Amino acid sequence: MTAPLNIAVQMDPMEGIKIGGDSTFAIMLSAQARGHRLYHYEAPALTMRGGRLIAKARPVTVQRVEGDHFSFGDWTSLDLGRDVDVVLMRQDPPFDLSYITATHLLERIEGETLVVNNPAAVRNAPEKLFVLDYARFMPPTMITRDLAEVKSFLAEHGEIVVKPLYGNAGNAVFHVGGDGANLSALVELFNASWVEPFMVQAFIPAVSAGDKRIVLVDGEVAGAVNRVPGKGEIRSNLAVGGSAAKTELTEREREICVALGPELKKRGLLFVGIDVIGGEWLTEINVTSPTGIVSIDAFNGTDTGAMIWEAIEARLASMQR
Repeated sequence: MTAPLNIAVQMDPMEGIKIGGDSTFAIMLSAQARGHRLYHYEAPALTMRGGRLIAKARPVTVQRVEGDHFSFGDWTSLDLGRDVDVVLMRQDPPFDLSYITATHLLERIEGETLVVNNPAAVRNAPEKLFVLDYARFMPPTMITRDLAEVKSFLAEHGEIVVKPLYGNAGNAVFHVGGDGANLSALVELFNASWVEPFMVQAFIPAVSAGDKRIVLVDGEVAGAVNRVPGKGEIRSNLAVGGSAAKTELTEREREICVALGPELKKRGLLFVGIDVIGGEWLTEINVTSPTGIVSIDAFNGTDTGAMIWEAIEARLASMQR
């Protein structure tokens, strides 16, 4: 274990954290257990001044006590390039211009402070676009704003799923049956709501048995959890009522992880969650604020938080050589 580190966590408000399943909270607990010092700030608190990146932050201690899970110290101004060893970029999506701007600002401290995940890599790897590099593992997929193209895709595949390109937590994911009922209205709604195109995929009936979240730490499999949709749902996200179940990886899933691992490691994407349906269909590569480690550790008796810190500490050691 290394000497105590100063760690700044860029995340959402501590008051809203659901400690029973929040991955960021679990990572913070693990850091604290290793003797590291934690600071909390939110992305709007970033200021670039005189070539230095400053965050208005507070020291924070955490404990797994519902309703009393954190305690703040006094406000301080942190020079993120000089005062801290690690920045954890863990605020939840939406992946919007605010998020993108934060990655640009954090990129300015490269060479001084380790940012996890690498901010330039996060910016260049949005969940539903980066995955296109691995199309050989994906269900048939289209990205478009064109109603005629969507109708043609539906005719080819029988049933489809339509979802926002930068959505998260299962929000605005629609299943369209073979009759195409309301498809035109749905496309109109998507085009009116978002300036970017949307994603259309062939519906995979095996989703009823679950959507597997596999976590990779520095390119290596840390564990997996199966997320099973609630009754009457196709969405398995725990945030919309899915339930977690213990699982193992299929050979196809191991093949996917072996294919992804080296590239994730190369890009500095140290904590990544991928989603796989039916044991074979890769749908997303989550790099912004992946989740799932609390359930994985509960089922497997593992400590993914410790694995993450071991990988971070190893990266820091290599930076200092």
